[in-house]
Amino acid sequence: MSDRVLVIIDDPFELSSVGAALKLHGVPVIGEAGKKSTAINLFRSLQPNVVLLDMHKSNESSIEIAQLIRQESPGVGVVILVPCADMRLIGEDLLELPVGALLVLKNSLNNLSVLCEAISASRSFNEDMQVAWVNGAVTLCEKESKALMSGLSNTQIETLRHVADGLTNAEIGRTRFVSEKAIEQILSRVAITLNIQPDPRKNMRVQLVREYLKWIGAPTH
Repeated sequence: MSDRVLVIIDDPFELSSVGAALKLHGVPVIGEAGKKSTAINLFRSLQPNVVLLDMHKSNESSIEIAQLIRQESPGVGVVILVPCADMRLIGEDLLELPVGALLVLKNSLNNLSVLCEAISASRSFNEDMQVAWVNGAVTLCEKESKALMSGLSNTQIETLRHVADGLTNAEIGRTRFVSEKAIEQILSRVAITLNIQPDPRKNMRVQLVREYLKWIGAPTH
């Protein structure tokens, strides 16, 4: 059976460009969706055997969509594009990924053939297989990122994401049911781990956000 691919990407430009590029490379893309509800409806009507997901710019989760699709079709291949080596930075839990899912680091794609090969390989999995990374050419920066971020706890990563979302320490404290002082202490430990030195000329929160944006591959200018 040949591949029948449903592309699910929450960025409209990336959705259209990735879908078009895959078609030019001979990948049979049978549908495109930009949000979960549309994706599930298209999946049920078109019955693809591979889904390609990238939902890191919205509040919807690539993993959640993949789980829903796998519940309905246990044999479907799952390929997820991610912007960074540590998925906690985008609010995803690696342990919740469906069995046999393939992860493709977007910044490591030196050509589209890597993605095409991942799509073709995604349907060949069994229940004993682990989640696998498909790395076209992982940069030294990405290796450093993964090593550095591994030193941060889940609570520290989540707090850093809240800061990047613009929440104050008081607001973050309310979401975690802790004091504002506790959040200050968490952020201080994050700064130490990320080697951000105190500088009276620079706002610490701004420096933390810049570091966060750098590690998820977002522009910082």
